[in-house]
Amino acid sequence: MYHDDKVEAIEEMEAQVADSTSEDRKAKQSGSCRMASTKNLLKNWQLMSAITLYCVFSLHDTAYLEIFSLWAVSSRKYRGLSFTSQEVGTVLAISGFGVLVYQLLIYPFLAKYAGLVKPFRSAAVCDKNILHQDTSLICLIYCTVPNACLFFQVLSILLLATYPFMANLYGVELKVLINIASLLKNMFAATITIACNILQNTAVAQEQRGVANGISVTLMSIFKAVAPAAAGIMFSWAQKNITGLFIPGDQILFWMLNMVSVIGLSLTFKPFFSMPSALK
Repeated sequence: MYHDDKVEAIEEMEAQVADSTSEDRKAKQSGSCRMASTKNLLKNWQLMSAITLYCVFSLHDTAYLEIFSLWAVSSRKYRGLSFTSQEVGTVLAISGFGVLVYQLLIYPFLAKYAGLVKPFRSAAVCDKNILHQDTSLICLIYCTVPNACLFFQVLSILLLATYPFMANLYGVELKVLINIASLLKNMFAATITIACNILQNTAVAQEQRGVANGISVTLMSIFKAVAPAAAGIMFSWAQKNITGLFIPGDQILFWMLNMVSVIGLSLTFKPFFSMPSALK
């Protein structure tokens, strides 16, 4: 009897060891599969080019927000707007509310209009193997992606080039124009961000999107961490060189900010940018 109990105990221990070994083996296999999947994603040029665009545009947007606030509160002596902190907050609040309305109400109609202009892209994008659902709104939104980064970035560059000249305005005229400019700039930024996210998610399979978005957010966070410091350095330099030899410091400041946009714009062309097959 004692011998049988001992044998059963040994067998139970062996079974537990075998189960533990099997679980460890499965965990190692799962880990190796995840590593292989991550390496494959890093070799996916369609994904990496879309992530690079996203990072560059995020760098630009964060630097813009930093510079805009500093420039708006700086005095007229330094070709600023001499706004109070409350006035700057009001401008940003109006822009934020406007972007919310734009994303909820206006952008779907723009997407629908673009879908009518380029209906041949709907068939490729609405493939169930890509979206796993037949939603007409999503299909129409996807139709705007190939040209959204290019078109809205050009508009953003042109708009930002007008900012230094707003220092020559005063009163109601200044407040109205700066609110309109800030609203449009943030709307363009929101559209570009949406387009970049769609490009990233269509560049990989459904089961890889979690990892792909994790890589994207990690790299984007690094760029966003660098942006405020770089913007502060640029703004400080511009304030010290406000009476430049050829161009005033404030114009150089916004010119340098626009150069980041130009770099992002150039990255939307071949051979760097590779369009996901779902959007071709």
